[in-house]
Amino acid sequence: MAKPKQYVSTGVPGLDHVLMGGFLRKGFYLVQGDPGSGKTTLALQFVLGRMAAGEKCLYITLTESVEDLENACSSHGWELGELEICDLTSSAANLAGESEASVFHPSEIELGETTRAILDAVEAAKPDCVVFDGLSEMRLLAGNALVYRRQLLALKEFFVRRGTTVLLLDDRSSPLGNVQPESLVGGNVVLERTLPVYGTARRRLFVTKVRGSNFREGYHDYEIIQGGVIVHPRLVASEHHEAFKRAAVPSGIAALDSMLGGGLSTGSTTLLLGPAGVGKSTISMQFVVNTMKAGDKAAVYMFDEVMETLIERVDKLCPGKEGGLRAYMAEGMLHAQQVDPAEMSPGAFTHEVRRAVEAGAKLIIIDSLNGYLNAMPEERYLTTHLHEMFSYLNQKGVLTMMVVAQHGMIVGGGMAGDVDVSYLADTVLLFRYFEARGEIKQAISVFKKRTGQHERTLRELRISSNGVAVGEPLREFRGVMTGVPQYEGKAEMLPDPKRG
Repeated sequence: MAKPKQYVSTGVPGLDHVLMGGFLRKGFYLVQGDPGSGKTTLALQFVLGRMAAGEKCLYITLTESVEDLENACSSHGWELGELEICDLTSSAANLAGESEASVFHPSEIELGETTRAILDAVEAAKPDCVVFDGLSEMRLLAGNALVYRRQLLALKEFFVRRGTTVLLLDDRSSPLGNVQPESLVGGNVVLERTLPVYGTARRRLFVTKVRGSNFREGYHDYEIIQGGVIVHPRLVASEHHEAFKRAAVPSGIAALDSMLGGGLSTGSTTLLLGPAGVGKSTISMQFVVNTMKAGDKAAVYMFDEVMETLIERVDKLCPGKEGGLRAYMAEGMLHAQQVDPAEMSPGAFTHEVRRAVEAGAKLIIIDSLNGYLNAMPEERYLTTHLHEMFSYLNQKGVLTMMVVAQHGMIVGGGMAGDVDVSYLADTVLLFRYFEARGEIKQAISVFKKRTGQHERTLRELRISSNGVAVGEPLREFRGVMTGVPQYEGKAEMLPDPKRG
């Protein structure tokens, strides 16, 4: 009977999820990454976490001095505490004359000063976990591929005999022949760091192998913030099926709810499509306010608008609520976040959305999708990424609304625009400007709705200081979608609030 696998936590939020449990106990792991990718920070999180769990740890370093490690900890608000450190940065050069000798191979005549220091430190500390920060130094000192390979194998055997969980750190500099260190270890984690044309560095990791355990394949975004490394595991919607009862979410505007057959459905995605300023964001926020009135939480992510503008614009939709939108935010009913996509990766954004859902949000607003996609022009497969996120939200029973602005003030009846995500939406609300009585007016219609019946009429939409109003169907007009309709009879338009 196979023994159950024993895992130790990595200490890095999200990484245990990627590794499906953490590092294997007595595992021999390689962490690769270019300078600045966060290898040392990740390793420190690991050993400090294991020490907090009551385990003994040893940090062997040939590249970072004790002072360097203290500075790294200080920048994250950590303390090394009782961590045993074997600092060989000053004596690593002593191996220069022994480059033809294997570090741990038994056939060698004698061990060098640095090698003896490593052995003595391990024997004295008897650690449960070890970080070996200096694989690149070992590669340089080995001198040739055969010696380097023998060194790695001997190092592995040395720690396996002692039942130690080991992390080897390698900055991937100075390659030595065709020897790939990942072929000699039990697990391999690769950290990548790239700089886009504009914005902060993008960091992501992937796992190539873990002998004896499963892991989540693919790229996973991660960040280095004050407090350490945070990994945002790639979202897999199929892992989040959840039973829920489909229900209608009304807007609180009788005419609009009538058009929607009672409202929008939970567990669905709605696209609000139209030119700038036509009322898409206001209608989405009308749903938010009515949802909060019903006692459910909501979350709004703004890519095109600042927080103060949102509050000023939406307060008119909160009559009778003292403090308006700010009051809902203070009560924890609304999470409103102004997103700077130049500083946030797609994985980090998905992580924020998941946090809101786990906190109880039943309605998610993304305003706007144009801002999200246009601010990340170098990010590939964003549409696929969005598809996975919307599938996750639908399976969690969340109503998702995404605002998409089309170019131009007067747009024809087609789905023209730079962003075509209509196939992702279960419901599409179409907004248009049109001219009548010498004024520019607004119209709203339900283009499609997969989850129930809906009207196919066009109605006038008016947004004023008193809130939102939707009129009767514009049956007396033809060509409203073109922007210049033809009048064919007596039409009941919404009264102008200024004229009474």
